[in-house]
This record gives sequence, C-alpha cells and structure tokens, in this order.
Amino acid sequence: MKRIYVTGAAGFIGFHLAEHLLDEGFIVHGFDGMTPYYDPALKEARLARLTGRNGFTFTRGMLEGAGKLAADIRAFRPDAIVHLAAQAGVRYSLEAPRSYLSANIEGTFNVMEAARDQGVKHLMLASTSSVFGANTEMPYRETDKADTQVSLYAATKKATENLSHSWAHLYNLPTTCFRFFTVYGPWGRPDMAPFKFTRAILAGEPIEVYGQGDMYRDFTYVTDLVRALRLLIDHPPVRPASPDQIAAGDSLSPVAPWRVVNVGNGEKVSLGDFIAAIEAAAGQQAVKKLMGMQKGDVVATWADNGLLARLTGYRPETSIREGMARFVAWYRDYFGF
Repeated sequence: MKRIYVTGAAGFIGFHLAEHLLDEGFIVHGFDGMTPYYDPALKEARLARLTGRNGFTFTRGMLEGAGKLAADIRAFRPDAIVHLAAQAGVRYSLEAPRSYLSANIEGTFNVMEAARDQGVKHLMLASTSSVFGANTEMPYRETDKADTQVSLYAATKKATENLSHSWAHLYNLPTTCFRFFTVYGPWGRPDMAPFKFTRAILAGEPIEVYGQGDMYRDFTYVTDLVRALRLLIDHPPVRPASPDQIAAGDSLSPVAPWRVVNVGNGEKVSLGDFIAAIEAAAGQQAVKKLMGMQKGDVVATWADNGLLARLTGYRPETSIREGMARFVAWYRDYFGF
C-alpha cells in the first residue's frame, strides 16, 4: 500500500505521519480544514514543511463537506486512509459540544462512506484512551469493556468506533481503530499540558496542576506513535472464519474485518515526574498552583501495548525525560526562547 490519504494532515500527529510516510517513499495526500481551535499559524507552519515535497499533495476542506471529501478521495485513489482529523480536547467539549458531533461523528461517517465507495484496502481511524472512561483496571487492554465515557469528546470517539464496526461488517471494509495515549512532542498542540507547562515554566509563570497533582498518564512520544501507525498500515484486519481463530488478547471482531489497537508507551507516569522532566529540560523550577479535577478528566491512563507488539513487532520506547528534552529544545527554537 503506497498511496495514503491522511485527514488532519496539518495537525500535530497528521503532520508527523505525513513526514514519516514521505521519508519512506509513500505518496501522500493530505486533507485539513485548518480550523481555529488553536492558532492556525502553527498548522500553516506544519503544512509549509510538507508543501513542495515529492509525493505530497493537499486539499483544504471540512470533513462535514461530504461531496468535496468524497470527490477528493475518489480522485486520489488511496490504498489506505488514515483518519486523524477531529475536534479534539476533553475540556473544550464542555464549551462547544455541537462541534464534536459534527466533526467527529458526521465527519467520520463521511470518511467511512468514501472509503467504502473506493474499496480501500485499509481504513484506519483515530480513537483515544479517553474511551476507557471510568474503568479502573489497568493497564487498559483493548478487550476491556469501554462503556463508561466521562466526556463528550470520548463519547463521540467511542461512537465512531461502533459506527466503523458496522461498516466493516456490512461492507467487508478492513478497519483498524487505534487508541492514542497522551501524545506529545515537537510541533505539538498548544492546548495540551506539555505545551502549556513548557511555555509557563520558561516564562516564570505558575502552572495549574489539576487533580492536586495526583494524576498519571501514559505519555507517548509522537515519532514512536507514527512509527506504530506506519507499521499498522501493513496489517489490515481479516474477518475470521470462526471466533475460534481469534488469538487470546486480540480485539479482532468475530464478525468483521475490524480491530482496535492501543498505541501507548506502556508506562504510567505521574504528573510530578512529567513536570520534573520539563524542569530538567528547561533548567527552571515550576511554580505550581494546585487545582481540583477538571470535569471530564480521568485520574489515570495506562496502555497495555502487547497487541501492537504482536501485530507489528514494535513498542513505543521513548522515555518522558528524553521526549520532553526534545520538545523543550524545539519549543525554544521555534519561539526564540
């Protein structure tokens, strides 16, 4: 599969994935609405690094524009689609809930329909660790129940998992849903803690530490993540002849060519250790303002990445210290600190 269509190509993860695929000689077509959820100048800067590279083309458009999206995919004739575009953010879903319904559910449905129409060999949809919601058994496994989402963002992503399973079953459309675990790294999103904490610490301003600091996340460095996605492209699910053919621990559907895969570091990192990694990289101490839990947040996330390893032979491995050192170095260079 050499022709890859990437939605959200000017976004944080989409940009890194497009670069990685182009470096390996893939032909990549990007699609992005360049929405102002955060400063579009950062998206434009990412896009500028892709524009002009051999094998890369791009279309500006919204997922909700079904006709334009379908025509774009039809013209490109992709072997695989990696659908990353979405309205992101747990906290913003409290402020603008309808944008999550239109972008995440309607938009993903339009991608699914275009993939079915073109008969793509592999449809890959971005989901999130937030779908595990109120689950407390960790590390999270793909085969765990995920029925207790605590934010609208997570609920819309779980809905797209369910919708894609039905399409995979009805139309024999090979589909992988991958669940991200707190992705960070250079060119990251300004609304996320790595970006916000780094900016504040370098400026000598206080940082707001939610959950009184008693929180844990499975931080996944972005180049590890896109390496995993690149490898998963080559592993489209196949509908099993019978449930007996599904290996233990595999989330493969018994009735469809559909699977969900965790993409995480497989390590639970405390918020304190995360902040310490930024302090070490910045050479400055944080001024902490302890806060309560935010609505829609969960206390911890932690991935079991065994299925990813069994499918691809790969596990993310960048430590939080190493990853944050790279991020802070990029931040200083990009913003001139």
